[in-house]
Amino acid sequence: MKAFLKNYRQSPRKVRLLADLVRGKSATSALTSLQFVDKRAAGPFAKVIESAIANAKNQGKDVEKLFVKAVAVNKGVTLKRSMPRARGSASRINKRNSHISVELGEKKK
Repeated sequence: MKAFLKNYRQSPRKVRLLADLVRGKSATSALTSLQFVDKRAAGPFAKVIESAIANAKNQGKDVEKLFVKAVAVNKGVTLKRSMPRARGSASRINKRNSHISVELGEKKK
């Protein structure tokens, strides 16, 4: 019951804020909390969790028992761009990408 989003065009540092928010919560409450977060990555992050829930349904798991077991936000490929500066020099701009992976687990009762 895993789902991945690769090469999401936002820096991993910003996306990890949401990963810390949903880690350990039940899957439905994680989706609810992401609706009310004012961050750009909240929408794509919710889609990854919904995809993991759909994968769990295909395996015949109960949706009510699912929780966010593990969340990882790793760095992806960095696009290197340059900005012209004074006296003919240039400074570098790094456009960072993120890899998001979500793993759901089933609570035992």
